[in-house]
Parts: sequence; structure tokens; C-alpha cells
Amino acid sequence: MTHTPDTLSDDQTADLAEMFRLLGDPTRLRIVLTLLTETVQVGEIAERLSVSQSLVSHHLRLLRAARLVRHERKGREMHYRIHDHHVSCVIDDMVAHVAEVREAQHTAGQEAETA
Repeated sequence: MTHTPDTLSDDQTADLAEMFRLLGDPTRLRIVLTLLTETVQVGEIAERLSVSQSLVSHHLRLLRAARLVRHERKGREMHYRIHDHHVSCVIDDMVAHVAEVREAQHTAGQEAETA
């Protein structure tokens, strides 16, 4: 279903804008990308992204509040994953879009050089 401005309430539009704002932070986006394919604990996310564990925890708290990620306890450890397939689809689609835009720019640049 394609949504138009009149199919979303003002509150829904504000919620959607807030989700995109949260994903606009490079560290939060990298966290979400890390969680696309697997469940990962905080320390491992911090290690992979070369940031502090407290920074990752702060970002995860915000992402959880927006229901972009969820956590589950495994023993004494908290493991995080993408909230649901809707979030995965949005991220996957945007990654594909960025790749297409870059390819189009690259192709246009090559055509301009040969002209």
C-alpha cells in the first residue's frame, strides 16, 4: 500500500519523521545495519563498530524506544536484533537505493568523460 499525506495522521507522520531522524545518526544506522542479519550483544556491537559500550547502550535505548530494535535476555546477557521485518525491509530498500544512485552517478560521470 502506498501512503499519501492524507492516509497518515499528524501523530503518525511525526512518529515516522522521528524514526528517520534516529536513523540519520551514523552510529545508530551502523548499529541497525549490524543487527540486520543476526542477534548481537552490546559488547560485540561496540567492538565491531569501534565505539564505547556505553555509547552503544545509549543508542540502543533510543532505538528500542522507537521499536526499531528489540532485546532478549540470554542468561546474564542482553542480545539485540531488528524489531521486525518492516524495519529490515526499509533498511534493505534504502541500501539498494543508495547503491542505484551511486551507480547512476558513476555511469553519468563516465559518459561525461567520454563526451
